[in-house]
Amino acid sequence: MQIIRDVEVLNATAAQKETWGGWSFVPTMGALHEGHLSLIRQAAEIGLPVVVSVFVNPTQFGPGEDLDRYPRRLEADVEMAEAAGADLVFAPPVETVYPPDEETPVPPLPAVAMEPGLEDAHRPGHFAGVCQVVARLFDLVGPIRAIFGEKDYQQLLVLRAMAVQEGDRWPGLRVLSGPTVREPDGLAMSSRNAYLEPAERKRALALSRALTAGQEVESPRAAEEAMTEILEADGLSVDYAVVRDAESLMPIDTYDRPARGLIAARLGNVRLIDNMSMPRPD
Repeated sequence: MQIIRDVEVLNATAAQKETWGGWSFVPTMGALHEGHLSLIRQAAEIGLPVVVSVFVNPTQFGPGEDLDRYPRRLEADVEMAEAAGADLVFAPPVETVYPPDEETPVPPLPAVAMEPGLEDAHRPGHFAGVCQVVARLFDLVGPIRAIFGEKDYQQLLVLRAMAVQEGDRWPGLRVLSGPTVREPDGLAMSSRNAYLEPAERKRALALSRALTAGQEVESPRAAEEAMTEILEADGLSVDYAVVRDAESLMPIDTYDRPARGLIAARLGNVRLIDNMSMPRPD
C-alpha cells in the first residue's frame, strides 16, 4: 500500500491515472469504521483505482468543537483501507492542503449549504470549511468519481451541488453516495461514537428509534413531533428533528415529493446526526 504525503509524489502518481482512465476517490478524516470501508468497497467496484485521503481538516471545526481530540490512527486506517480495496492513501500535512504562502479560496456555497437552517445554522462556517477542503482535495487528486456517505446527508447534497457548480474545474467528476451503515442495534456508525460512555451509547439509539417512528406517521409535521418526543424522553438535547424535501432540504407540508427525516442531537459533549427517507419506503 502506497502512502503519499507530498504533493509532488501525488502529482507523479496522478500522471499514471491517464493509463487507467482516471480514479475513484474517498475523502475521509480517518478513524475509519465500517461506514468508510463500505464506501471504499463501493469505489473499488467501479473498476478504477481507489485513492483514500486521511486528513483531519481544521477549517470545518468551529470554536469549542473536537478538533484536538478527534481520533487519529493513521497506521490502522491504512491497513483497513487496503483491506477494503484502496490502492493508495493520501495523508497530507496541513501545509500541503493549505500552503502558508498561498490563499485557499472557499468556492461559492450552493443554496443547500446556506438556506435549510440545519447544519448551516447550528455550525456556522462548517460548510465553508468542508467545501474549501474538498475542493482543494479534488484539485490535488483529480478524481472522476468521488464517494460520500448518506449519514452526513446535507454535506452530501452540498458537495454534489458544488461539483456541478464547478464543473469546468473538475471535468467529468461525479459525486456518488453510499448508504448509511449501522451497528446491529441501529446506531449509525460514526467516528464520534467512540466518545460515548456506555450509558450514553444506549441512549444514542433514540436517534434511529425516532427516525423509524417518524416513518410510520402520516405527515411531516406528525413525524417531527414524534421524533422530538422520543429524543427528549431519552434526555437528548435536540438541535433539530425535521422532515425536509430530499433535494433542497427546505420545509414541506405533505409527502408529495421525496422527503428526508434529519436529526442532530447532543449527549453531553457528543453531537450525533442521523437521517432516513420519509415515510417508510414501500
